[in-house]
Amino acid sequence: MSCTTHFAGHTVIHRLDPRPRIVATLLFAVFIALDNPYPVLATGLGVGIVLAMLARLPARPLARRLLHINLFMALLFLTLPTTTPGEPAFSIFSLPFSRVGLHLAAMITLKANAIVLAFTALLGTVELSALGHALQHLRVPDRLIHLFLFTLRYLDVIHHAYEDLLRAMKARGFRPRMDLHTYRSYGSLMAMLLVRSLERAERVMDAMKCRGFKGRFLTYRPFDFHRRDAVFCLVATIVLCLCASLRWALPGGPQ
Repeated sequence: MSCTTHFAGHTVIHRLDPRPRIVATLLFAVFIALDNPYPVLATGLGVGIVLAMLARLPARPLARRLLHINLFMALLFLTLPTTTPGEPAFSIFSLPFSRVGLHLAAMITLKANAIVLAFTALLGTVELSALGHALQHLRVPDRLIHLFLFTLRYLDVIHHAYEDLLRAMKARGFRPRMDLHTYRSYGSLMAMLLVRSLERAERVMDAMKCRGFKGRFLTYRPFDFHRRDAVFCLVATIVLCLCASLRWALPGGPQ
C-alpha cells in the first residue's frame, strides 16, 4: 500500500504548473456535477479522455481505476431504476425499471467517469508533496495542508503497523471467524493501532518542535508560471465557456 504514487512522465500535462491545474480541475468537476443535459456530459467525458491521452496515462492502472468506479455505477443501474417512481421502461421478473431511474443512473455514470478522468490526468500526474505546496500557494488553510501532507506521509506507516499487529495475532493462532471472539480481537486490534498512532503523532510533533516548527511548512520549491501555463488557462477557460454555452442553448438546459 502506498499513498505517495503518481503517474510520472514528461508530457505537456506533467510540465504544467500545478496551481492552474488544481483550479481548472475543481471548476471542471463543479460544472460537470451540475444538472447538465447529455450532450454536455458527453463533451465533458470527451474532455477527460483527451486529457488522459495528452498525459499518456498507463492503460492498465487507469482501466483498473475506472473499473472500480463503474462497478459501483453498475449497482446504481440496479437500484435507482427499481426505487425511483416513474413510467417503467421495462421489467425483469416483474420488477419494473423506471425511465427516470435509468436516466439518473446514466447521468451519474457519465459525470463520475468524466470527473475521474480529469482528476487523474491533471492532478494524478502531480507529485503529492508538490500538490500540497501548490495548495499552500493557493492560500488553502495551513491546517488542511498539514492534514493532507501528514496523511500522505504516515498512512503507509500506519498500514505497516496494522500488518505487524495482524501478523502477530496470526502467529498466536488467530483465525478470523464469524463469532464474538473475532469481533473482540479486531476491536482490540483497532484500539492498539489507534494507541500506536497517537504515540507516533506525539513523537513526531515533539521532533518537529525541536527543529523549530512554527505551524507552517517552508516551501523551497518555487512554481514558475510559463507561457504554456497561460495557454492552458486560456484553453481551459474556452472549453468551460463552450460547455456552459452548450448547456444554456440545449432544450434540457436551464431556462
